[in-house]
Amino acid sequence: MRIGISILTHAAQDIWENGRGQNVFYLGRLLQSLPFVEEVVLLNCGDQPQLPEGAKHDGVGFRLVAPRDATDLIDVAIEMGGGLDVGWLDHLRAKGKKVVYYCCGQPYTALIEPTIFSTSGYISRFERFNEIWTLQRDRCFHPMLESLYRCPAFDVPYVWDADFLERRVATLHSEHGIEFGYRPLLRREYTFRALRVAVLEPNISVTKTCSIPMLICDSAFRANEDTVSELHLLNTIQMKDHPTFVHLANSLDLTKQGKVRFEQRHDFAGYMSQFGDAVVAHQWQHDQNTLYLDALYGGYPLIHNSQWLGSAGYYYPESDILKGAARLVEASRDHDESIDLYRRTASEFLATLNPLHAMNQTAYARSLLRLTSARER
Repeated sequence: MRIGISILTHAAQDIWENGRGQNVFYLGRLLQSLPFVEEVVLLNCGDQPQLPEGAKHDGVGFRLVAPRDATDLIDVAIEMGGGLDVGWLDHLRAKGKKVVYYCCGQPYTALIEPTIFSTSGYISRFERFNEIWTLQRDRCFHPMLESLYRCPAFDVPYVWDADFLERRVATLHSEHGIEFGYRPLLRREYTFRALRVAVLEPNISVTKTCSIPMLICDSAFRANEDTVSELHLLNTIQMKDHPTFVHLANSLDLTKQGKVRFEQRHDFAGYMSQFGDAVVAHQWQHDQNTLYLDALYGGYPLIHNSQWLGSAGYYYPESDILKGAARLVEASRDHDESIDLYRRTASEFLATLNPLHAMNQTAYARSLLRLTSARER
């Protein structure tokens, strides 16, 4: 079996722009490891002749191919990182090949938000796939997707490994002498460690915004001023003059005491290595998130509301600000002493996401075999 996965290239692209670009390579690595897969190629939906910065030396060595040049090179096309031409997909299916839509983003907001907020979004003819693959977090949207796309939707596992993060960490060390990862203080002369807290939500969708984390951090600070030394709000430059955001930010005690920094977008490893000790996160119906995995890998206290992470990190339910603040206070007090257990728990969870984990390989192998054995829909 030969498989093509779509990827969107553009000028000055970097692998750290978003999680989806990395997920393409994780999926490719997994599929390439299956015994019945002959080759995985990347279907170039952009305008660049080469892969994004940071992905060029990937050990698997995927070929980058224009979709129309891949017609006879693949048996399965997976639309994932870039939109594929509908006419070409029709041609593939007419030749008996299969087409999958790998839905990485939260599908409801992807459908609704561009219309409500008058923003750009990608849309194409819905009836162009044989199957929809979603992450487990989006199982509740299967009826919506099946109605829209007129084909069945199935779960597939979320896969991740530390390859891209480790490369970035190695570059930071070799070129700038910067060390990544949480560093507990060797001498414990405090009850609460004043943490530099970073909120890294993208603030481009209601699924992941900084509002709840801001209130969590401020509630923790009001409960105990020794817990938070600084609050770094990334991806907020575009909102800094919006009246509603300004009103919210100015209401915080952290702001009134000059402890809040508003920042643009930065890569996780580069920013946390220099400016952060902890991460506070919040999501709505989007609990499988690369940001969380990067934080856990680095040993940083992660205050989150993702049930998917299980016992990893410091969990608070839903949008419970007071419980989130209590977990932040707990991290300030206990994280240095419990760092070994924290790292061990995180490592055990992260290992289950590896593209080469047997459970993940089995799940994707079954998905491919089901897809290719099914009659044309």
